Amino acid sequence: MIGLYKTECVRYEGPWRGADDLELATLSWVHWFNEARLHSSIGNVPPIEFETLYYRHNEPAQPPLAGEPSLH
Repeated sequence: MIGLYKTECVRYEGPWRGADDLELATLSWVHWFNEARLHSSIGNVPPIEFETLYYRHNEPAQPPLAGEPSLH
């Protein structure tokens, strides 16, 4: 992961004027990586879209009723 970050963000977009510029670029890259990039192992859709579809099709577990033991 570090190598991918350095290749795609640090080396590609640099050189940087200071740590603040690098920090903002890092935040932008992490946002892109987690929410916008196409991921081949999940059907070439962005991770956030895949997660949204997953939770839309899988109903959340019902919490235990009062007095029933929890599984946790």
